[in-house]
Amino acid sequence: MKNSPLLTSSAPLPLIDRELFFGDPEIVGAQLSPNGEFLSFLKPWENTRNLWVKRRDDSFETAWRLTAETKRPIPSYFWSRDSKYILYVKDHEGDENFNLYGVDPTARPEPDQGAPASRELTGFKGVRVVVYSVPKHVPDSVYIGLNNRDKAWHDLYQLNISTGELTLMRQNTDRITGWTFDLSGKLRLATRSASSGDTELLRVDSDKLVKIYSCNLLESCTPLRFEKNGPRVYLTSNRGADVNLVSLWLLDPETGSTELVESDPLGRVDLGRVLFSEASDELVGTVYDDERLRRYFRDTSFAAEREWLRQQFPGTEIMASSRSIDEQWWLVTAYGDTEPGATYLFDRRNRRLTFQFRIMGSLPRAALSNMTPATYRSSDDLEIPAFLTLPKGTSGAMLPALVIPHGGPWSRDHWGYNPLAQFFANRGYAVLMPNFRGSTGYGKKFLDAGNNEWGQKMQDDLTWGVKYLVKEGIADPKRIGILGGSYGGYAALAGVTFTPDLYAAAVDIVGPSNLITLINSIPPYWEAGRKRLYQRMGDPTTTEGKAMLTARSPLTHADRIRTPLLVAQGANDPRVTRREAEQIVVALRDRGFPVEYILALDEGHGFQRSVNRLALYMEVEKFFSKYLGGRFQETGSPESVKRLQEITVDPKTVTITSKLAVM
Repeated sequence: MKNSPLLTSSAPLPLIDRELFFGDPEIVGAQLSPNGEFLSFLKPWENTRNLWVKRRDDSFETAWRLTAETKRPIPSYFWSRDSKYILYVKDHEGDENFNLYGVDPTARPEPDQGAPASRELTGFKGVRVVVYSVPKHVPDSVYIGLNNRDKAWHDLYQLNISTGELTLMRQNTDRITGWTFDLSGKLRLATRSASSGDTELLRVDSDKLVKIYSCNLLESCTPLRFEKNGPRVYLTSNRGADVNLVSLWLLDPETGSTELVESDPLGRVDLGRVLFSEASDELVGTVYDDERLRRYFRDTSFAAEREWLRQQFPGTEIMASSRSIDEQWWLVTAYGDTEPGATYLFDRRNRRLTFQFRIMGSLPRAALSNMTPATYRSSDDLEIPAFLTLPKGTSGAMLPALVIPHGGPWSRDHWGYNPLAQFFANRGYAVLMPNFRGSTGYGKKFLDAGNNEWGQKMQDDLTWGVKYLVKEGIADPKRIGILGGSYGGYAALAGVTFTPDLYAAAVDIVGPSNLITLINSIPPYWEAGRKRLYQRMGDPTTTEGKAMLTARSPLTHADRIRTPLLVAQGANDPRVTRREAEQIVVALRDRGFPVEYILALDEGHGFQRSVNRLALYMEVEKFFSKYLGGRFQETGSPESVKRLQEITVDPKTVTITSKLAVM
């Protein structure tokens, strides 16, 4: 067997407080300013994740707060190229209509806020901002997209950060989905979604757009960055009937000719990341996400730094999360399956490491469980890669088990610290995270094997994951549950409808129950991907496609459900609307079958506020303990206990809010 041997029986470890898994980290998301003078990070204030900054060499105790958010955590941010501003995005209670804000890290705090005033740089309601480029040679500008004219398509603007002035550069009447600038900040390429669903790369001439490259709707082709002092652009692509893996190419926009730069040397997985030097603008390396990360360096100095860092932190993955623009100062994070991340300041010139912080520093690393790559065969003999986490301190045999399929579904799970895997392993569950067919990263053939297989072979891959756990003696077949979010939530619902005797309990978090209403309610700015969605899921505009989607909707088969079910939903979810939760809750309620329902009025697609996460997983933990027999932490913070009461909904009171057409 490819996997690690079963654990030696011993006394189970103490329960780890769930707040250490699902509460906000004390410090996270650190970045160096481009000039290397400052270190910014996210840290809770008033129980909400806010922006902070300090001088690079000073202690964290000297840091000052830059924002005063009290409701919605800041999801992401970045520095302007001249280090004068930090820009961040924020939506309204999970609606994903992100606006862009800017703050001067050296400005004096407002007396009533304790933080300097942030400027709303794109103050539009119901508009989603897209950041295309933060140009090195135009440091006071950001190139962004705004869908304020047409909700489905983003027009291109230049935003002057210091003045807030917006200048329209291109009105998008050509189904453009992205723009690529060269290293001098000149607009060179556009990416278009053709009406057929194909992706087209267009050269931007002074008077027209010229098609130079394309890939079909089931392939990918993405321009990355122009080469240094050259006319060509680096491109990732898997175009061609005889091409399986995403590889790195150079494309000449004048001639359309391409040159292969690199594909996976082992021929196993797609290209994961491409590393460029911000100081030299040269390609320095590539990364492939296999059972573990594999890196290939083209720059000898980067290779030497990587090897030296690897020796300092054996057995971990090393990530350079941020670098100064001259690349003399790096922030490096060492992480692994039992290490969420330890971040150090790396003085490259002197090869000196200075410890900064640990993510979730109070989490007892020694009590965490190893995550092991695993493979098993599907019903049609396809190899399914997965990750298995067995609870430390147990025999590893005849355990209650959880299958946790990832969201997307066009995504994948990775090796490393995973709070869900560690939390449930600590509660005594074997946790299997399968990269079922349709997952990304394993080549075009594996991805396309999931086409039109929602609820069928994609679901079957999860079923055979359960069989694998049982055959290996890991899982008690009577105590297996399924938990997932987004597509994983759909898989949980599909699991209890299409295989009603397989699972003893199921949790659906923001998962669709009705594939017809799901597709009919996608946000307008998803229009570019509609044809691809139809090709991979099923086309609801055809009689055959609509019948297939109806047949594979858990709602259609709600009468088959006899498994205890918990449904959780964000009220403002623009992707999987609350109707998806309400439909299945009402269907079960009306047939007299018990169902638990959690609805957070201040969340969208996933629970971002820590108090909501803690409340949710308090209930999930209790739910699985009741039906699968895992361990359960009786206590919780007063805030999370109160919040759970507030977001728990009596199914008797549920009504279906949307007026979308039903099946």
